[in-house]
Amino acid sequence: MSDKPTVLCISSYFKGNRFLERLHERGADVHLLTLDNLLGDKWSRHALTDVYGQPPKAPLETTLRIVAFLMRTIRFDHVVALDDFDVETAAAVRELVRMPGMNVSTARLFRDKLAMRVRATELGIPVPGFTGLFGNDRIVEFTARVPPPWMHKPRGSASAVGIRKIASSAELWELVETEGDARAEHLLEEYLPGDVWHVDTLMAGGRIGVAEVHRCDTPPFDVAHGGGVYAVTTAPRDSEETAQLLAMNRTILEGFGMTEGASHVEFIRARDGSGFYFLECGARVGGAHTTEMIEAAIGKNPWELWADLTLDGPTWTPPALQAGYGGLLMTLSQDEKPDLSSFDAPEVLYRAPEAYHAGLVVGAPTFERVRELVDTYAARLRNEVTAVLPAPVEVSR
Repeated sequence: MSDKPTVLCISSYFKGNRFLERLHERGADVHLLTLDNLLGDKWSRHALTDVYGQPPKAPLETTLRIVAFLMRTIRFDHVVALDDFDVETAAAVRELVRMPGMNVSTARLFRDKLAMRVRATELGIPVPGFTGLFGNDRIVEFTARVPPPWMHKPRGSASAVGIRKIASSAELWELVETEGDARAEHLLEEYLPGDVWHVDTLMAGGRIGVAEVHRCDTPPFDVAHGGGVYAVTTAPRDSEETAQLLAMNRTILEGFGMTEGASHVEFIRARDGSGFYFLECGARVGGAHTTEMIEAAIGKNPWELWADLTLDGPTWTPPALQAGYGGLLMTLSQDEKPDLSSFDAPEVLYRAPEAYHAGLVVGAPTFERVRELVDTYAARLRNEVTAVLPAPVEVSR
């Protein structure tokens, strides 16, 4: 048995190297359980004691048996899910070995889009109108009360993945009939035009240590299904919107039972002036280089802060952070490796490495400078780089 803190990280997606590296820097014994087809990805192997693979779509029972086998000789002190789709798996592992941390019931609130809407409503947080797809009578009542279009959402997916916009009752019923019994795995939601905001948080001991508010120029769903440039910035720190969302975010996290870890909570501000509505939450850091944008604003990377939090537990407090601003731009590219060398402002702090994507992160002490850069570079990306969208793409996992 190792005297070092031993961490099992579970991920069904290639992400989190900064997390793994920071754990290693802190002296932890780090193990990774991922999928067989991800074993060849560029994981930070130097930071890992060992890496284990399992088949894609392996049942939970298989994962639990793998972990039980490993624990014959390894005593894991912490189990961490690096991706949305592993949150419930990690919770089940904790319950199997009676380890402290988020349990299965709490994890469900951060994974099931129907469960989180029901709980938010109970907490008095506004949500767009919604219904489960269990009973035909409920669907008929909802569609009679809420005019189309509607959003058809998988209850267990992440971000904009799998979401469909439904224009009519005929289209809805055709889809519902096609899904058969699987329709219960989805929900129907009121389409609420507006701008999407999100709050990215790190908590320890039930206390919020870091909470950063951001506003998206175009909703992620619209970019994923219609193309264009995904642009998001840190919200003005002294604005009424920021204060309101920080309060709503706290109510949600406390009411959902989050006491420790990372979270990403999304809201939409309706164009009709009715205010902010809760959309969804995840027990993870933000995706699509949101972490690099936050690092540009506060001077610390959320992955690394989360690693420190994992090892320090309830006593963790964040280091001194700068109160700057960050901006993120992402778009599909016509070229595998687009040349972004002419996007050369000194405030450009990061360039996304993904093939057939163009991505930039900017950072500056003032909101005005970040806003100027994002506006200028978004226009240039649309005119010079953005490819015609061949199919829906994921922009914010």
